[in-house]
Amino acid sequence: MQLRYAMTGLVVVLSLAGCQRTAYDYSSNASAGPAPLTAQPVPSVQGGQLPPPTGSSQFPAAPTTTAPMPGAQPGAMAANALDITKESMVGSWRVNGSCDMFLTLTNLGSGSRGGTRGCVGELTAMGSWEVAGKQVLFKDRSGNQLGSVYKTADNRFEGQTSTGQSISLSR
Repeated sequence: MQLRYAMTGLVVVLSLAGCQRTAYDYSSNASAGPAPLTAQPVPSVQGGQLPPPTGSSQFPAAPTTTAPMPGAQPGAMAANALDITKESMVGSWRVNGSCDMFLTLTNLGSGSRGGTRGCVGELTAMGSWEVAGKQVLFKDRSGNQLGSVYKTADNRFEGQTSTGQSISLSR
């Protein structure tokens, strides 16, 4: 029995002998900091007028109308759209195969909270969504409509943003 206590004591002493204190010692030269950096020479700055822009305008002309995509007209889609329930929309959706949309049932204004991750364009401002008839409306946090989609198949929605860019949701 005595041998067992002696061996246990020896193991504890050996294991503690391998430990060392790794905390910072504040008492040793606490006021010494890193050495200051030496100043680098800076070239002189020149001033003057920029030449006037060439051409009549520095920006291209804005498009006058946006042509809807074939097959993406709201009237044509609404006629062939499948029925939607709000509960079937909840969850994660893949937008245009490149970013994610998350839809919840948490109330936000007149709709439910939603958002996107990794998307570009108008959908980055999405804050809420709601089902209106056979379409799903996407809105920003101020309640302005960003776009809408219609159900075209199980776990598949097609539509467009308010500027005419196509949107496809899939799971």
